[in-house]
Parts: sequence; structure tokens; C-alpha cells
Amino acid sequence: MEKQDKTPHINVDYFEDLTGNIDNGETGDVDEVGTRIRQLRQERGISLEDLSSLTGFEVSRLEDIESGREKPQLGMVMKLSKALDAAVGRLVSGMGTKLYSITKKNERRQIARSASKTGKQNVYSYMSLAPEVQGRHMEALIVQLEKTEDSEISVHNGEEFIFVLEGVASLTIAKESHDLEPGDSAYYLSTTPHHLTAKTEKATILAVLYE
Repeated sequence: MEKQDKTPHINVDYFEDLTGNIDNGETGDVDEVGTRIRQLRQERGISLEDLSSLTGFEVSRLEDIESGREKPQLGMVMKLSKALDAAVGRLVSGMGTKLYSITKKNERRQIARSASKTGKQNVYSYMSLAPEVQGRHMEALIVQLEKTEDSEISVHNGEEFIFVLEGVASLTIAKESHDLEPGDSAYYLSTTPHHLTAKTEKATILAVLYE
């Protein structure tokens, strides 16, 4: 029997320079996400109780997010952006002022982190690749997934595309689990219940979120 070639169909080493060391970013953007949510909620004249009704998140949890005590996952941010009638990019990385964006590796937006529901474990870290574009409906991110037992299912409006750069990611979607290796990708409607984590200790992906 002929031995199958297990070599990935792309040169994985190429992505070492592309992804960089995501751990080097600062963590201040986490607080900025909560601040942006609070500012936008107040601009819209929406109370915490109203936002709780619109999203299903408890008022105490929303207070923790706005104060920076809880690090919201991207699915939560997308759900909040929908309730606040705003582009997800405004909450993740700000409004932007340009018609287009060219982002060099050393100019990428600093890191933000998202944690499990308990806040005890980092679930992933991410860098925004094009925060300067005004009125954008897509958010392009380099995401470093952490291996975690957290299995909080995400369901929200929008569409998502992921492409694995390094490591192995585990995607559970519509009650099916898929191991995604470098070069593998997935595209799905975000209304389909899904959960994404690293199967190896860490995995790095390119993620594009569309509202």
C-alpha cells in the first residue's frame, strides 16, 4: 500500500513571520472594548436593563464587561453590537477614519484578550488587521486560540471565515466536531451554534467576521 504524504499543501514556515508573536501586545485594549460598549450604550440612551433584555446577558455581567472586569469573547461583542445597532468593528477596534487600510506587520493594532465565562482562563487573544477603515462591515483579525475546556456555545448574527495558520484548531458546529490543521478553513453563518478552541496548546488563525 502506498504511504500517504502527510505534508501540508502549503509552506507552514511562511506564516511564522506573518503571525509574529501575538503575546507581545499590550492588554489595554481589553478595557477599551468595555469602555466603547458603555459609551455607545449611553449614546443610544439604552439602560443596562434594556441591553440585558436585548441580549440575554445578565445586568451584572454587562457591568463587568463595561468596567473591564470581564473580557468579552468576540461572539458576545458581535451580539452586543447588533443590540446597539453598531458595526462590530467600532466595539473591537474603534470607528476608523480612512477609505482603505494598508497594515504592516509592525503597525498592527495591539492585542486584546477574551476569557472564559468565569474569567479565570484566557480563551484567545487577537489583533485587528484593519481598524482604520471607516464604515467597515468586516473585521479581519489574527487570533491566537488557547487550549481550554470551556465549551460556551456562541450564536449571533453574521458570518465567519477562519483559516488556520499554525497549530490545530477544533471547531464544533451544528453538533459536529472538526479538527482543522494549517491550511484548513471553515466558513459558516454565525447563527449556527458554534465553538472554536485550540486542540494543540495554542493555534493561530486568520478570522474574518462579517455582519
